[in-house]
Amino acid sequence: MSNEAAHKLLDQSIAYFLSDEDVIYEATQIFDALSDYTRFRILAALCAGERGVSDLQEVCQVSQSAISHQLRMLRDRGLVTARREGQRVIYRLADEHVASLIEVGLSHAAELAGKEGE
Repeated sequence: MSNEAAHKLLDQSIAYFLSDEDVIYEATQIFDALSDYTRFRILAALCAGERGVSDLQEVCQVSQSAISHQLRMLRDRGLVTARREGQRVIYRLADEHVASLIEVGLSHAAELAGKEGE
């Protein structure tokens, strides 16, 4: 597929999604969730693999209740899933799209900060 054909397909896909109010709403909820520093750090940590609340607390340097609150929101938005392992609850990214959002966001931020490739 040529580059031009790929762009045309992407444009058609975006136009299709923009015609659906439910899809637009869900997309804004995802970006709203990504806009919080702690939630973004949680998602970035989960890009490396599954983690429990205490692991995420260590990474983010916030209280257990703050981590739990943020994880609840991320679960509600469909960005993370959880499973029980005995007494512990283990969290992971909902799918590869979430990891892609984090990677693209960090890559673009590094570019804007003039730190790409460092």
